[in-house]
Formats: sequence, structure tokens, C-alpha cells
Amino acid sequence: QAQLVESGGGLVLPGGSLRLSCEVPAYIFTEAIIYWYRQPPGKDMELVAGISPTYGTDYKDFAKGRFFVSRDNIRRSVDLQLNDLKPEDTAVYYCNVLGNSGQPTLDWGQGTQVTVSA
Repeated sequence: QAQLVESGGGLVLPGGSLRLSCEVPAYIFTEAIIYWYRQPPGKDMELVAGISPTYGTDYKDFAKGRFFVSRDNIRRSVDLQLNDLKPEDTAVYYCNVLGNSGQPTLDWGQGTQVTVSA
């Protein structure tokens, strides 16, 4: 089964920015609804933001105004711009395809670690 590949994480100071990238296979990219998730240390996985080729973008409340999700049709990637990062944004960030059931459909990839710390 396909996995998506996440990249772009790192260590950043509070208030800093990062741009995460999710590489999507060509046969999935055109019609797939892609969501970013994150798993903070010791906590459950949670939705962050998603994008559909038809319906646009969707953000959880904590992400609104700080995080921005976009599609790059040339690179076939779904990017997540993280701005004004806070220590509570520290997590492993993953991307996945959202199925009709509202659940992720692919095996999880390696994720990319985002650490926000002074």
C-alpha cells in the first residue's frame, strides 16, 4: 500500500516558521483529499488541516490563522506552512489521504518531527 512521504520538520524557536511537505504519488494526487495530522508527545493523533481539489481547505481551530495548507501541482505535494509556532505545536506531523469514512486510508509514513523550543 502506498505511503505518503513527509519532510521539512526541525527545531525552531517560539514564533518561528517551518514549511512541511507531503509527497503524493501521481495516481493519488489528482483527486485525493489530503490531511495533515500531528501527534504531540504522549498524546493521540489529531487532525491539523486538509485540502481537497474540489472543496478547498479545512483547518482545526488551533491552526486557523497560523497554519496554511496548499497543493503544488507541479511537485505533486501538499505543503503545510506553519507560522507563529508555539511550544504546544511540538509533535510529529504526518499526512494521509482522507477516505469517505472520514478516516485516514493509507499506512502511516515516518512523519516529520517539529520541535518548538527556546
